[in-house]
Amino acid sequence: MAASPIYDESSFRVLKGLEPVRERPGMYTRTDSPAHIIQEVIDNSADEALGGHAKNLHVLLHLDGSITVTDDGRGIPVGLHPDEKIPVVVLAFTRLHAGGKFDKSTGNSAYAFSGGLHGVGVAVTNALSTRVSVEVRREGKIWAIEFSGGGEKVGPLTENGSCGRQSGTRVRVWPDPKYFDAPKVPPAELERLLRSKAVLLPGVKVRLDIEQADGTNVTVSSKTWSYPTGLAGYLSELAGNAEAVAPLYAAEKYADADHADFAPGEGAAWALGWHIDMVASESYVNLIPTVAGGTHEAGLRAGVFDAVKSFIEHRALLPRGVKLQQDDVCSRMAYVLSARILDPQFQGQVKEKLNSREAVKLVSSMVRDPFEIWLNQHVEAGKAIAELSIRQALARQKNSQKVEKRKQSGVAVLPGKLSDCESTDIAENELFLVEGDSAGGSAKMARNKETQAILPLRGKVLNSWEVEAGRLFANAEIHDIAVALGVDPHRPEDSPDLSGLRYGKLIIMSDADVDGAHIQTLLLTLFYRHFPALISHGHIYIAQPPLYRIDVPASGKKRPARRLYALDDGELVAIKDRLIKEGIRQEAVEVGRFKGLGEMNPDQLRETAMAPATRRVVPISDLPDTREYTLKLFNLLMGKGEASSRRAWMEEKGHLIEADI
Repeated sequence: MAASPIYDESSFRVLKGLEPVRERPGMYTRTDSPAHIIQEVIDNSADEALGGHAKNLHVLLHLDGSITVTDDGRGIPVGLHPDEKIPVVVLAFTRLHAGGKFDKSTGNSAYAFSGGLHGVGVAVTNALSTRVSVEVRREGKIWAIEFSGGGEKVGPLTENGSCGRQSGTRVRVWPDPKYFDAPKVPPAELERLLRSKAVLLPGVKVRLDIEQADGTNVTVSSKTWSYPTGLAGYLSELAGNAEAVAPLYAAEKYADADHADFAPGEGAAWALGWHIDMVASESYVNLIPTVAGGTHEAGLRAGVFDAVKSFIEHRALLPRGVKLQQDDVCSRMAYVLSARILDPQFQGQVKEKLNSREAVKLVSSMVRDPFEIWLNQHVEAGKAIAELSIRQALARQKNSQKVEKRKQSGVAVLPGKLSDCESTDIAENELFLVEGDSAGGSAKMARNKETQAILPLRGKVLNSWEVEAGRLFANAEIHDIAVALGVDPHRPEDSPDLSGLRYGKLIIMSDADVDGAHIQTLLLTLFYRHFPALISHGHIYIAQPPLYRIDVPASGKKRPARRLYALDDGELVAIKDRLIKEGIRQEAVEVGRFKGLGEMNPDQLRETAMAPATRRVVPISDLPDTREYTLKLFNLLMGKGEASSRRAWMEEKGHLIEADI
C-alpha cells in the first residue's frame, strides 16, 4: 500500500490578494467568455449614471479582443484611503471586498442602489486579465495607472495633465484567454446588456463601437441606444407584432422618508402587457439583469394577481365554481421590471437571481395599489385582462378533470399518512418527503394545500442500492413513496411510463444535520438506482432549510424588527458583518440554532423551505458523461461488500469534510 501523503501544518495553503480568483475563477464569474468581467466594469459606470452623475456610457470593442469602457461620471477617487494608506483606485482593482457599495444602511451612501453586494467586482476583472489600464478625470486633473500580470503588478499612479471641468473614468481591459472557453466577448450579448442599460437609465446615451478589419484599415461600426419612454417603449419593442389583449401599463413607485417598512428610494418601476402569444420578459435589480428571476419577480406577480383578483371580485366577473390562481393571471403577462433595493442579496457572484426575501413584500406592495387604480380607471382593459385570466383558469380546471378521470381507474390505494394536494396539475404540484412525524405536522400546517402534498417518513429509508426491484415494496416506506408518486421502479436502460406521475416536483426535506444528510443520501440512492427517469427528467429536488435564525431589533422608525435566516456558519458570519455595517450592535442581535424541522413553527418553515418565492431548493441532475464515475462512487459508499474500501476512502478524504456533529 502506497504511503499516505504527509498531512501537517505545511499542508495548509493560504491564498492572498487576487490569487483565490485565479485559482477558482468559476466561483467568482462565468468562464464561458469574458462577458461578465466586462459587465462588472460597465456596471460601475451604470451605477454612476443611476446616481445622476453620468449622462454618457461608451463601450469600444477593440480588434485585439480588449474592451474600453468610458463614462463621464465623477471618476474613481485617487487619494489615499484613510485606513489602508494606498490610493483608492488601487484598492478597487486589487482588493476583494473593497468598494463604495457596502455602506447601504441609510440609502445615502455613494452607491446606495448599486448592484454590487460581494465587493469583488472589478478586482475579479483585474485578476483574470493580462492587463488593465485606467484613466481617471477628477477635480481638474488626469490620472493614469496600469495593472498587469493578473493584478500582481501595479504601475505608478501618474498625473498626466489637466482636464478642466471634465470628469469620468476610462478602463481598458485585456481578458486573459486561459481562463475562458471563448477568448472574446460575444458582441450580441454585449449589445443586449448595453441596450438594457439605456432602457433603465432614461436620459442616458449608451453607445457601442466595434472595430472591424477592412483590408489594411480598421473601421468602426457604431450603435447608440436611448429610450425616452423607458420601460414601456422597451416592452413594446420586445412584443413586436404580438396581438395585445390590453394597452401596456407602465408606472413606478418608491418609498419616501416616512415609509414604515422600507428605506427611502427603495421600490420599483415596471411595464406590463398581456398578449395572446408568449412575449419575453426581463427583470433587473439596481440595473443588474437577473436572467434567472428571483424574489422581485415573485413580488411583481403577487401584486398583479392581488390587483386583478380584487378587480374581478368587485365586479363579480368570476363564474361559479372557478378558483383563480396566480398563474392564470400571469402566464400571459409580459413585463419589464426594474427594482431598487438597498442591500440586494444575489445567488452567486454572477448575480443571475435575486434571493432577498424582503423583495417579495417590497415589489408586491409597490405594484398592487397603483395597478388596481389603473384597472378601475381603464375598465375595458381591466375586463379584457380578467377575461383572459378566467379563460386560463377554465382551461386548467378542464385539464385537471381529464387527468383525474384517468387516475380513478387505478387500483393502488394512496398511503394514509399522505396529505395530498387539491390540484392534479403536475406542472405545479409538489410532494415533500419530510423527515419524521413532528416535522411532517409542521409541514402540513405550513404548506399550500392547493399545490403541496406532504408524506412524512418514519426513520431512515432502507439502503436500496443492492435490493432487487421485485423486493423493494417489502419496505413500507419505499412502497408508500412509489404509490404516492404513481411511478413503478425501473432501470436506466428502460423506457419507463411516467404518465401516471402525480407530482412535478419531489422535494426531499430533512434536518440540516448529519442524520438529515444521511436520509438525503438514502433517498437519492433509491431514486438513482430504481427511479432514474425522475432524476433525468428533473423531478427531484433537495430543500435547504436554514441552520440559524437571526432576530434583529428595530432601529428607528424606518427599520422595523426583522427576522433573518442563515443556511450555514458562512452565511451567519456574512449576515452579522452586514448588520454591523448597518450600525446594529452585535449584542442586540439574537441568534438561535434550529435543532430540526420539527422545531420550526409553520410560518418559519413556510418562509424558509416551502414557499416557492423565498425557499432554497437544489435540483438534482444526472450528467451522462459522468455516469460511470457516479456509479462507482455509489457502489463504494452504499455497497455492502465495500467496507474496507470505504474505510480507506474515509482515511484519504476525511480531512476535507466540515462535519456538523
